[in-house]
Amino acid sequence: MSALTRTGLLAVRLRTARGAALALGALVLVTAFLAAAFPRGVDAYETRGVRHALGAAPPEQQTLEISVARGDVRAADPAAAYRAAELNRQDRAIRRQFDAPLRISGGQTLYGVRTAKALNARDPWLPRPDGPGPAVSLYAVADLARHATPTRGRLPRGAASGARTVEAAVTVSTARTLGLRVGSQLHLEGLTVRICGLLTPREPDGPYWAVDPLMAAARQDVSASTPPQRYWRAGLLLSPQDGPALTATQGEPEKFWRYPVDAGALTAQEAPRLRDRLVSLEHGAALAKVRGVAGGGALADSAVDGLLDGFARMRAAVAPVIAVAAFGIGTVAGIVLLMSGALAAARRSPELALLRARGASLAGLTGQLAAEAGAVALPAAAAGGGLALLVVPGERVLPSLLAAAGTGLLGTLALPLRAAAAHRRPRPAARADLATARPSRRRTVAELTVLVLAAGAVVALRRRSTAAGGGVDALVSAAPVLIGVIAALVLLRLYPLPLRLAARPAARTTGLTGFLALARAGRAPATAGLPLLALLVALTTASFGGSVLAGIATARDRAALTAVGAEARVSADKPLPAALRRAVAAVPGVDDAVPVRLSVQAADDGGPPLYLVIADAPAYSRLARATGLGAFSAAQLADPGGDRPLPAIVSPRVLARFGRAPMALQPEFGQLVIRPTAVRTDTPAQPGGDFVLLNARSVARLHPDTYAEPANGPTLLLLSGHSLDAGALRAAVRAHTPSAGPPLRLALRSAERAALADSPLQQGAERLYTAAVVAGAGFALLALLLSLLQAAPQRTQLLAGLRTMGLPPGHGRRLMVLEALPQALLAAGGGALVGAVTIRLLSAGTDLAPLALSGTPGGGPLGAVRLRTDAASLLLPSAGVVVLALVVALAQAWLSERRRESAELRMGERP
Repeated sequence: MSALTRTGLLAVRLRTARGAALALGALVLVTAFLAAAFPRGVDAYETRGVRHALGAAPPEQQTLEISVARGDVRAADPAAAYRAAELNRQDRAIRRQFDAPLRISGGQTLYGVRTAKALNARDPWLPRPDGPGPAVSLYAVADLARHATPTRGRLPRGAASGARTVEAAVTVSTARTLGLRVGSQLHLEGLTVRICGLLTPREPDGPYWAVDPLMAAARQDVSASTPPQRYWRAGLLLSPQDGPALTATQGEPEKFWRYPVDAGALTAQEAPRLRDRLVSLEHGAALAKVRGVAGGGALADSAVDGLLDGFARMRAAVAPVIAVAAFGIGTVAGIVLLMSGALAAARRSPELALLRARGASLAGLTGQLAAEAGAVALPAAAAGGGLALLVVPGERVLPSLLAAAGTGLLGTLALPLRAAAAHRRPRPAARADLATARPSRRRTVAELTVLVLAAGAVVALRRRSTAAGGGVDALVSAAPVLIGVIAALVLLRLYPLPLRLAARPAARTTGLTGFLALARAGRAPATAGLPLLALLVALTTASFGGSVLAGIATARDRAALTAVGAEARVSADKPLPAALRRAVAAVPGVDDAVPVRLSVQAADDGGPPLYLVIADAPAYSRLARATGLGAFSAAQLADPGGDRPLPAIVSPRVLARFGRAPMALQPEFGQLVIRPTAVRTDTPAQPGGDFVLLNARSVARLHPDTYAEPANGPTLLLLSGHSLDAGALRAAVRAHTPSAGPPLRLALRSAERAALADSPLQQGAERLYTAAVVAGAGFALLALLLSLLQAAPQRTQLLAGLRTMGLPPGHGRRLMVLEALPQALLAAGGGALVGAVTIRLLSAGTDLAPLALSGTPGGGPLGAVRLRTDAASLLLPSAGVVVLALVVALAQAWLSERRRESAELRMGERP
């Protein structure tokens, strides 16, 4: 057949089968878009994560600092090495060694000369809290005019060479603390400094000022002497021309260059190279180049490489969990593409069989079908991949292009390969029913191979864990998929048995519907295993993914509750105002406000201190039951009366340390003798701590005078309720905060929970996992629809033939439902069972802490967060499969009832 003839046949085929071509194109386009968007999405959230890891760190941790001590300066004229011109030259030379991915925020660079050792100011008029005078550090830095505005006076000017008096400026805050003004003179060791101006920093939170806070404000320190003495520390800002003057002091002057690392353009793919560059600057070949410019003893230091290490650990811990979703949705999408080819091959089976009978070669037939499918699938895959590159931000292009190309190739080859397998011989193949098919030896070997792979994957995952930090292991990440495949193979082998058992009693009944439905279900083609495989893999992945998301939510709720102890917590270092409880109780959403006195008691055994919790037993018992933190009965703390020891609920560690014998405590209001009567791991006032819980009424009876004093009032309010009005609660706390004294502290469980997911790496991974689960569920429903559509023509002809023989419409609908139920129930029940088994098998090796808790790559304060079975994730997708199968069957029966039998039946055709 010539190429021109082939092209003509291709054009005719595409024109006469527009619907099928459009459906294939839409399926390939959507699949290619998702396949190309997945790696782009991973790149996007990882890039946001690394930028957040660096950007959220304090300024001093985002800086690369290079310093040269005085003893390492080797020059014929040592003073010349500290001149501004020489420092400027060295700064330009150092900058030339920085290239991507090491980018420097040039506007916040700081360099100059500083005294590494503080100098004592001897002027008697300076403030001296405990006797010692202020300790002053001198900074001769560049670009001071760009970063500060003179409030009074002017910027310092350089003094003449060899002068013993220099000018300096200070910030307004430092001047206020030390009592400085324009014209003040400070007499230091070997140098006199005259204040020429008071400055206001333009960006006080920027790296120029924030890395060394002493430049911006004075602070109070405590000496190491005995007894300790308080004194002031301050920084004086000199002209960059006065750097040589610092060599005349005993302050151990050193040259320094401080470069803030710019993470605004950093990508996740560049992070490892940036770390290598920084390590080289600190210890390797790059440091040797810097020393060739700055001096032989130059040292480089930065905390950025540590931040990048933390990001890399979190990234390595999250990646295996995301890979599980990727393998699941990828497998289901591939099965759906194969099913589309199988459906097209089944629809065109008579045509292809006729061509083979008339002498068409298998190679020529396969090539023609590949050309037809490729003419639709390849442009659709290119469009889907290009759309993903345009819509989804990301850095890497090659993985997305390869994913889209793979989708197009699979969409192209699905039809010809299925047709080639079905028409290898130019004669009709024998019918292979699902209920009577006998598996071949090849199939048995293949099934055993997959079984071995699945068992190895489960064992590897349980031993290694998805949060081990070793990167993505394809076999481990494919464990849920492999388990779903094994389950599908087992169910396909077991499926004929219940059909045969049910068909025997149905054959002896007088009704036709039950027996015919079971017979039709057993006559399903042996290739019906492909939809079942897609459904089981999708349901297993959806169950696993739903349990992952539910486990994340549960872990965050638990961690937030552990941090707060209730829905909200109001605390202070002193007793709370009496009106605060009434104001807080009136806030919308607050069900109860429980006052608690919380005090710390030193233990006689020298161990950790005990937290003494005193609260009203009934109210605190309600709170404990509501939160689930150490629920108890108020009767366990009932007042025994007399001088008998007070019953107490203690933590396990307190019981292990002191036993159940009575023990004496000495709070501020008097001695208490307590006896442990119950043990609880947690309590709302002190979750997880070493606590002793007492009834406030019992304490008030023993110390009616001292305990009732305002100084011994409650220091804590624990609030329970639903949908607390956070704004009104904050307003009530502010309104009752005393103007003098320690402020009130408010902690909200909702705020704590939100803080646990503040990392873009976690948020992006969770959103991507959710999208993957939803997409997998969509492909699973599409697989079910394709399987039902494959048998739709036969069902329609069957109903038409039965109506001509007098079958009532209601019986026809019942027949459709009963025929669709066996496979739907098989998929639904098998999916729920396999999902539960998968979660049970993989829970020991799956740690959700990196996804659930912020900054806990290997487990947080709650330990490893294990996977738990979520009933909704197991049952809802399975129920959706059954409902969709019933809806499609009823819809098909309804449409068939409204068509004429002559439109469905043709001469010589059999239903």
